[in-house]
Amino acid sequence: MENDISLPELLLIDKPKGITSFDVIRILRKQLGIKKIGHATNPPAVDGHALKPPKLGHAGTLDPLATGLLLVGVGAGTKKLHDLVGLPKTYYVEILLGCKTTTGDLDGEVIEEKEVGELKEEVLQSTIQKLIGVLKLPVPIYSAVKRGGVPLYKKARNGEEVIAPVRNMEVFDVRLIKHNKDERYVVVVEMDVASGVYVRSVAEEFGRILDIPATVKELRRTKIGDFDVKDAQKLESLFKNLLS
Repeated sequence: MENDISLPELLLIDKPKGITSFDVIRILRKQLGIKKIGHATNPPAVDGHALKPPKLGHAGTLDPLATGLLLVGVGAGTKKLHDLVGLPKTYYVEILLGCKTTTGDLDGEVIEEKEVGELKEEVLQSTIQKLIGVLKLPVPIYSAVKRGGVPLYKKARNGEEVIAPVRNMEVFDVRLIKHNKDERYVVVVEMDVASGVYVRSVAEEFGRILDIPATVKELRRTKIGDFDVKDAQKLESLFKNLLS
């Protein structure tokens, strides 16, 4: 007789670069034999263990470029996702100065470039202090925010004119980690933010204060509330760990 594997109600996943948050759900569905959330078709056995097909959902979307902590609710755990979405978050951000793109990160087309000279650390420190607090910032036009029931990114990709809505975004703290200039000038910060903050928008605001175009080069979410990416699992090792 096959033994059922009891999945935890909450999975901590370290999302890799290049896939969406919902791609993570698709991958998990495939591994569990789930065609749609809550609907199973011939759930497979893994190493002789039958897997039950639970509902799946995630809290807190990460862009394809971003990596890091993604909370995935399993079965009854999906009911807790609403509360988890509102938790504060911490990001490790590499900001590329001298470049602005259509998307606010390196996935987009370059729309502005500027040569960047040496920047003193005290200038960078004073600038990041201006990011702390409640900022009124435009939402990236390449985001899932909807206008007229249609996500902004779909309108932008269709060539429609998109006016980005402005929202209050609260930044609790920003810490300068390092800065360097090789071929390009990169400033690395760690940022604690409230739910609903678009880090791409904050990075562009950092550049605006410096009067230098800026975009996100690398983005990694390291914490959601008390949950830490150090405790998260890679997708490729998730089921191996569950079966061990």
